[in-house]
Amino acid sequence: MTKNVLLVGVGGQGTILAAKLLTQGLMEAGFDVKMSEIHGMSQRGGSVSSHVRFGDKVEATTIDPGEADLLVSFERMEALRALAYLKPEGLAVVNEHEIPTMPILTGDAVYPKNAVEEIQKHVKTIVLDATRMALDLGNVKAANIVLLGTIIKAMGLEHIDWESIIRKQVKPGFVDVNLKAVRCGMDAVK
Repeated sequence: MTKNVLLVGVGGQGTILAAKLLTQGLMEAGFDVKMSEIHGMSQRGGSVSSHVRFGDKVEATTIDPGEADLLVSFERMEALRALAYLKPEGLAVVNEHEIPTMPILTGDAVYPKNAVEEIQKHVKTIVLDATRMALDLGNVKAANIVLLGTIIKAMGLEHIDWESIIRKQVKPGFVDVNLKAVRCGMDAVK
């Protein structure tokens, strides 16, 4: 059986790094894994998504609408945009963080203030402030690893040696904060 995790965010939030760490851990655990990335103006704060599919044998690289078991959003509005990809019985993890897009900054559009409430109407949702959690750990850039921790717990992947994965993939000066961040994310999922 194939499991599908969709990570969405805005360029610069570390969405792709979190997906790569997830993929590496899944491969080391013996899963067949396919990952694809969509960079929409990611260098300029545009939407970014990573599709991670894993199981015994995975054919397709992308997740179709209505197929994601887990939607992890690094930014509130991106969760609302990607909601159609989540299964009705799926889980949405939403970082309580707002990054206004260029149309919002120029006044051509309005940020949807009810994004989280709209998502909660349709699916089981965990809302957390991964950005604040990472800042409290000493590095706001570790929010992506906090969110990786939510994936690990929500998908029942605690048996994988994530400490080893992080030590191999993260620069030595950032290992400790990232190990704390992944634990914070895991603890946020009940």
